Amino acid sequence: MSLHSLYATAPKALEGILANEIHALGGQNVKEKLAGVAFDGDLALAYRVCLWSRVANRVFLPLSSFEVKSQQDLYDGVKRINWFEHIQPDASLAVSFNAKNSQAINNTHFGAQKVKDAIVDQMRAKFNKRPSVDTDRPSLRVNVYLHNDLAQLSLDLSGESLHKRGFRDVSIAAPIKENLAAAILLRAGWPKIAEQGGSLLDPMCGSGTMLLEGALIAADIAPGLQRDYFGFLGWKKHDAGLWQSLLDEARQRREAGINKMPTIVGFDQDRRTVATAVQHVENAGLSGKIHIEKRDIGDAAAAESWPKGLIACNPPYGERLGDEAETAALYRRFGEVLKQRFAGWQAAMIISDPELGFRLGIRSQKPITLFNGALECKLLRFNIEEKAFFEPKAKSQQERAESIWRRAQVEQVDPQAEMFGNRLRKNLKKLAKWAKQNRVSCYRMYDADLPEYAVAVDVYQGEQLWVNVQEYESPKTIDPAKANQRLAGAMAEIPKVLEIPANQVFLKIRRKQKATDQYEKLGEQGHFHVVEEGGCQLWVNFEDYLDTGLFLDHRPMRLRIQQEARGKRFLNLFAYTGSATVHAAVGGAAASVTVDMSNTYLDWAKRNFELNGIRGDHKLVRADCPKWLAEQAELKSKPQFDLIFLDPPTFSNSKKMDDAFDIQSDHVILLKNASALLAPGGVLYFSTNFRRFKLDREALAGLSFEDISAATIPEDFARDQKIHYCWRITR
Repeated sequence: MSLHSLYATAPKALEGILANEIHALGGQNVKEKLAGVAFDGDLALAYRVCLWSRVANRVFLPLSSFEVKSQQDLYDGVKRINWFEHIQPDASLAVSFNAKNSQAINNTHFGAQKVKDAIVDQMRAKFNKRPSVDTDRPSLRVNVYLHNDLAQLSLDLSGESLHKRGFRDVSIAAPIKENLAAAILLRAGWPKIAEQGGSLLDPMCGSGTMLLEGALIAADIAPGLQRDYFGFLGWKKHDAGLWQSLLDEARQRREAGINKMPTIVGFDQDRRTVATAVQHVENAGLSGKIHIEKRDIGDAAAAESWPKGLIACNPPYGERLGDEAETAALYRRFGEVLKQRFAGWQAAMIISDPELGFRLGIRSQKPITLFNGALECKLLRFNIEEKAFFEPKAKSQQERAESIWRRAQVEQVDPQAEMFGNRLRKNLKKLAKWAKQNRVSCYRMYDADLPEYAVAVDVYQGEQLWVNVQEYESPKTIDPAKANQRLAGAMAEIPKVLEIPANQVFLKIRRKQKATDQYEKLGEQGHFHVVEEGGCQLWVNFEDYLDTGLFLDHRPMRLRIQQEARGKRFLNLFAYTGSATVHAAVGGAAASVTVDMSNTYLDWAKRNFELNGIRGDHKLVRADCPKWLAEQAELKSKPQFDLIFLDPPTFSNSKKMDDAFDIQSDHVILLKNASALLAPGGVLYFSTNFRRFKLDREALAGLSFEDISAATIPEDFARDQKIHYCWRITR
């Protein structure tokens, strides 16, 4: 069988595992690339990777590469392929197109259309027939990747992402995908532990993803064995006999492997989640091989008959709505359970915040970076043994801030602090004039202008002047003592420059890896103050939360909503403290619905309503926004809104939500459901602060998008044009 150049993709940071898999399956010239692996092999190897890879997303068979400097070049390059060798004229077709740094084509939808046109035109000219388009499960899926001026044209042999194993209820999203769960287990040494008869336990198993991947590995079951669709099944060159022989081999290995399955157990505190996990186990044909029961983490314990092995889990990240303290307490309790009941076991868990891992009180090996969707996480691996135990006494953010603030009272804290003070004066001179002219009372006056002083300084004018300072976490190359000295120097300069008492300046520590840090609970002082914005009165808090309750970069967006709201029905999603709704109501909105999941912030929104005398048809709804939107969009008589504001977090897997939320992965369904609630002529404003966000216009082809990001970034945030992205969307 002839060799082909092949390419397989994998989630970021899993390229090494994928390369090892392909090499073990017989791949030649295996080379790791960004988010993928290039290799040589025959058709049997391509099929084997689709069937057996535990971490791959897709497998591509490159057909051609050619230069593209114009739209016509793309069309001609695709048309040079004899497509009748690959697809019947009356079959179905789908095209995916991506471009990077291309001067010729940067619109993915347009590029895909050109590729499709070239194939269809060739087939119609020869046979007076043309393939139909099927974006779900086509006979042939074509992929084009255009980088600079070079296009790579490939067939997608996988058809749809290989993480879909075929036994999951597709209506239930998993907090982690199957290939990430498999990677965690492979990195944790589960294959060797399973071979030696060790047990696998997931004490927070959710819908069972980790357990099922563990079972597939332990029982030598091909992860693609239960899939009923691959991209090559409708390909004209598909070798059905070869594929059947590989399936037969995989089924024989499965039958032999199931008989040597080790103990695999999952616990979860939620009855519905347990029922879902049991159903997935049944779907996978593993009933009786995996034990799942409803059990709280505090009650987790191993039966005497279970051999010691691996504890693997994906615990809550505490990313959402003030549940940080609750999540930290969960980790402390989990650590105590591990120490008391699981000595001699190994453990592996993926977390987004290393501080939470520290709360376990068990020293880990060097963390491994992995990505859960767009969120950078760490895989912790440790042996549960007494010599690794310690009592976590980490300084909280607020304790460190107070320590820095006390140090700032000492003279000569940093000899270079005067440089920072001079920059503050320069910015204040410019921005104070702008603020006065535009009647802005709360604004950002400094944002890491000097690399040595990586802080954001926001001023809030109410009955007096307050300053909220946020420190950006220093790089690991910076000496912590030096960073503390500089921060103390900055804190000493701020009251001098602004000529205010030191007790009107507040310091917060903002950690980089957190996607929704503004929700972190820091204290219980309960000191609220009133500020004014665009004729609205709003409560802010400088002590109890990392953010104040008012996102200053969205000031132009709130003012735009106020100007457009008169007589309209307004919907505010992921509403936080409801400031956008206040603007809409003050602007004359006829009615509004404000949706958020946190009682704390809905109570805050209610206080903002009362402060502005907002009465009438203005409702506050406590709900998980994605779920609420999906439910409303399915109603026969859908609620209709003339104006919608949608500003979701980047990522969340809070236990208060039914499913994990990832703005990059989930924005399509989110926008589809939100736009379904638009009244005729209505407008949806969508914003995100995820800097690597890519809007999938092709999947949202029924909507019209206007990028208004530049118009919504205010003067005081002009130094950071990527502080957020914003679109005006209509149907």
